[in-house]
Amino acid sequence: MSAPRAALAALAAVAAATPWRVAPGQGARVGAGAGGGGGGAWVATPPQPRVGDTVWLERAIVVPRGWQVRAGKLDATAEVEPLAEGTALQGPSGWVVRYAVVAFTPGPHTLPLPPIWRLGPNGRADSSAGGAVSFRVTNVIPDTLKDPAPRGPLGPLRLAARNPVLPPAAVLISVGLLAGGIALRRRGPHAVPPPAPVPLDREIPDARWLAAGEPKAVATRATWRLRSALARAVPAAHVALATPECLAALDQARPGAPVRELGDLLEQLDRVAYAASHGTDVAALATQARRLAAELTP
Repeated sequence: MSAPRAALAALAAVAAATPWRVAPGQGARVGAGAGGGGGGAWVATPPQPRVGDTVWLERAIVVPRGWQVRAGKLDATAEVEPLAEGTALQGPSGWVVRYAVVAFTPGPHTLPLPPIWRLGPNGRADSSAGGAVSFRVTNVIPDTLKDPAPRGPLGPLRLAARNPVLPPAAVLISVGLLAGGIALRRRGPHAVPPPAPVPLDREIPDARWLAAGEPKAVATRATWRLRSALARAVPAAHVALATPECLAALDQARPGAPVRELGDLLEQLDRVAYAASHGTDVAALATQARRLAAELTP
């Protein structure tokens, strides 16, 4: 025997004589019957589900004391789909594994279930085959016609005899009602009463404006009264013209008019209306403007 073969034979003998053991927490050992215990068959509730109903698949599992049960992941099929992850609930007599599924087609269904895991207190693990469960799903709308037979087309429907007088009569009645409604809604012209006379307030005296501290208002009113009188006396000297242009038009239309006095008065009134401090007797200016306006009025 060569040296390499002798070394391999010695290693094989040592391996066969050495006992192997999995330490707690080192890994899960999967095998049939490693965890012990038993259980019942799968039960589907409700007993006669319909398409779209939630079907509960339950199975009781009995394990030794201290062991736990975990449900495997249920994969969806073409006709049955799980609604949630599987759960394992501990009861007084053992564990119960539950799956919630729904079926989309009527008829019998056989669903293979995933393995059920058992976990021991010392790190050991065991799995048992989930098996399969069968249940039947009925239609939401029951099929009362078992053997439907095709039927031929229906015959043509005969129209009932109609009275030819009714449509014209209906049209005439509608036109008459429309004409009557229009005639009733037409009303004669209403006499509109004349508006009530609005009492005009008397002109506020200049002294009251001056007492209230408004000399600019007095000067503005006097200027407007004088310019309006000039526009009525000489249409060419309308209020849209500037003061020099207005006086020139007045001098041309009326050579004997007091143009210079009007110019000085309008200049002083503008100074009062636009200057911050004027030091002018505004009451006297307003009285003079009223007098000149009365002289210019034809």
